[in-house]
Amino acid sequence: MSSYYEKFLATGEVKCIDEEIPFEIPQGWEWTRWGNLSFSIQYGYNAPAEDTGDIRMVRISDIQKGNVLWATVPFCRICQNEIDTYLLKKNDILFARTGGTVGKSFLVNEVPYPSIYAGYLIRTRYSNMLSAQYMKYFMESELYWEQLRNGTIATAQPNCNGRTLAKMFLPVPPYNEQIRITDKLNNVLEHVRKYGVSQDRLNKLNIQILDLLKKSILQEAIQGRLVQQIEEEGTAQELLDQIQTEKQRLVKEGKLKKSELTSSVICKGDDNKYYEQIGSDIYDITDSIPFDIPANWNWCRLKDVCSIFTGATFKKEDASTGSKGVRVLRGGNISPFELVMKPDDLFLPCTKIKESILLRKNDIVTPAVTSLENIGKAARVQKDLNDVTVGGFVFILRSFLCNDWLSQYLLALLGSPSMGEYMKSVTNKSGQAFYNIGKERLAMAMIPLPPIKEQQRIVAQIEKLFEQLK
Repeated sequence: MSSYYEKFLATGEVKCIDEEIPFEIPQGWEWTRWGNLSFSIQYGYNAPAEDTGDIRMVRISDIQKGNVLWATVPFCRICQNEIDTYLLKKNDILFARTGGTVGKSFLVNEVPYPSIYAGYLIRTRYSNMLSAQYMKYFMESELYWEQLRNGTIATAQPNCNGRTLAKMFLPVPPYNEQIRITDKLNNVLEHVRKYGVSQDRLNKLNIQILDLLKKSILQEAIQGRLVQQIEEEGTAQELLDQIQTEKQRLVKEGKLKKSELTSSVICKGDDNKYYEQIGSDIYDITDSIPFDIPANWNWCRLKDVCSIFTGATFKKEDASTGSKGVRVLRGGNISPFELVMKPDDLFLPCTKIKESILLRKNDIVTPAVTSLENIGKAARVQKDLNDVTVGGFVFILRSFLCNDWLSQYLLALLGSPSMGEYMKSVTNKSGQAFYNIGKERLAMAMIPLPPIKEQQRIVAQIEKLFEQLK
């Protein structure tokens, strides 16, 4: 293999640069440095943006997806004798030299208004015998980015100066071959773009299908169609009686208000209608029953199995992000079936938080005020969190009977389409984009309740099916 040499015209020195050449190129091509090709490498103009004027000043933020958003480009004031130095022309290439966008480039295809470019940009300009489009494609290659990374000054805000740019190696084919290369790339990349659009649509469709399948599984689960019923596992009424006994114990210990003992009894009559008894009053609620359930299940109200309350309300000045005190989770911390701790979570002093709203094992949290698409999004607390609560716009659903299977079943219930539709029906619009879920109306939600052992099998089957969908 022949060696490569570089001659420095200023000194006449000739140096072997074999170690700097990244790969072999075809015969008729040449390796050169960027500075040897560019007519000029010119830094941008520093001036404050103006609302009106005669000359526009393009900033890196005005360039989106390969186009200048001319409607956002501000004006600037510049001395008449400096305009020619910075004026943009067709086939100029702009290069971001600092910040998070360092290295981002833009080929100027048109300049509809007299325009210059801002100080954080570098403009490069070339001979007509060099394809500007070829240079732009080079600035999207791995070779370009590798050299840029090696030449970027490692400061708090990364930057690359004109000298580094001028030293970059690039392979240059004959002009006619440059044109053939760019034509071919234009054609190929258009197909890639179309494929990318199709792939994005497919990805979105897959996500939608996955979401629909999960919702379908949850709906089957709460209708008693996901697992078989086993007579020896008892009835949901036995579970309701157990919950009532637990509520009486909590009232006796002063942990529950006596009013919470009041519950209704829902049953199906010989006439196939559903009735609810509250005290001595009996009501026909057939129209409120959304679907049939197995014979050993029971319909009941959500308030009969759990209490519903909101978290901490506080003044802005009491909160901090210093990781000291009690962490306050908000709607953004709740992903479907998962609680997520975030680095920007707020914290309150322990003295500002009631012990009763600290998160306990088997609590379920769901937004009380949220966007329409996030209604019903819920997560389960898997262990006592003695230094974590939720904010005032989040509900805590706490089962009267602390049982893993009951808690996990209720979580599945909240994620089901039926419960989602009910929760949407008990919301009030709060501003332009948010909905406020009524706590009292949520408590009155009609829920299908299976025996506790069947709940265990339902939860296991949901987990199995969800795992298969990954």
